[in-house]
Amino acid sequence: MLLASGLLAALAVALAVPVPIALARADWPRRSPVTALILWQSIALAGGLSMIGALLAYGLSPFGHDLVGAARGFVGGRAAPEAWHVLALCAALLLTVHLLLNLALTVVRSEQQRRRHAQLVTLLSSPLTSGSRLIDSPTPVAYCLPGPFRSITVFSAGLVSLLTEQELAAVIAHEQAHVVQRHDIVLIAFRAWHAALPWFPIAYRAQREVGLLIEMLADDRARRSVDVAALARAIALVGTGSVGAPTAEPLDNVTERVARLELPPLSTAQEALVVAGAAGLLGIPTVLLFAPALLGALA
Repeated sequence: MLLASGLLAALAVALAVPVPIALARADWPRRSPVTALILWQSIALAGGLSMIGALLAYGLSPFGHDLVGAARGFVGGRAAPEAWHVLALCAALLLTVHLLLNLALTVVRSEQQRRRHAQLVTLLSSPLTSGSRLIDSPTPVAYCLPGPFRSITVFSAGLVSLLTEQELAAVIAHEQAHVVQRHDIVLIAFRAWHAALPWFPIAYRAQREVGLLIEMLADDRARRSVDVAALARAIALVGTGSVGAPTAEPLDNVTERVARLELPPLSTAQEALVVAGAAGLLGIPTVLLFAPALLGALA
């Protein structure tokens, strides 16, 4: 158990600092946003499991050689734990509760903000099409308010007048991708991670990178229905025209989104390799914690 605790702690440190930094600096995620999102989610989950697992493994180490047996020994009171082991177990419990509580609070707050925003949009806008609203503003703005039962896509009059028919079709397809693929769920998870660990710089970096990748993923959906040139113009016009608006994204993100449209996608083999690596990351904490018990049961 002590060896497993040390290995899990080392994995947690690796997934907290060097791995996210290397992934954020890499160029290939722009070529395959969906694969990169899978890897980011795997890093976040495996990092959390490793942190909690390292504390659990150390705290339960006096009671057995595997997590299941040690937990039974702890409940059965086989031995008196030392103060350091008790502190590790308390830390594991507090960290777990802290992460889950922040996730729940982030979900509740996000839904409350979405409802208030949707109410304001309904009051200050007029219907455009089914599920979309038009606000009377000269600023070119487009965004969606995804909900559990009903989603609203918002467009401004300035946007409709600025874009050509094909460019407007690109923006509509982009926003529909956010709604259909429920990108808000992924964003909430990383927003909760940042809220739980605001002093953790990697949590902010992960939230930013995931947000950009989701925009790129929606761009990929849009270019199935319009040509790349029209999509690039739409991204540039909306991005540069909405500077200062509440929903505006950084200009660096706009530049990256336009530039990556010309990049070739990853090959199927490369994507499969990344997905396999993401699955392997999730498997490592599980194997370190439960493999000894499973092997003992099979023996």
